[in-house]
Amino acid sequence: MCIISLLPLANGVSDLPKPNSAQSALDLLVLTVLERRGPLHGYGIATAIENLSQEVLRVEEGSLYPALHRMEELEWVAAEWKMTETNRRARFYRLTKAGKKQLSSESERWTSFSAGVSRVLRLA
Repeated sequence: MCIISLLPLANGVSDLPKPNSAQSALDLLVLTVLERRGPLHGYGIATAIENLSQEVLRVEEGSLYPALHRMEELEWVAAEWKMTETNRRARFYRLTKAGKKQLSSESERWTSFSAGVSRVLRLA
């Protein structure tokens, strides 16, 4: 299992992701899940990533929530308090128009990066 864990800066918010970094990958995963599944709370996002990856990826709370906060500040996601299916209050995140644009950009970058890695693995 690969655990996605990022270290926040002193103020608790990580810098913008560098292309092809773990943070960039986490952004891509979160934005993709929100686009395809609709609004979800943090636990729902983490569970979806773990289940869809057949438990190869696990997103730690200490990485997910700072990432969601950063994406909310960047206006890639919007959040609102709602009740969960178990009657608990939780912040539900949804993809914004800016988030859709970022998702497109991140997807293109990831496709190019993974193709390059595949070429090296195949040809080395």
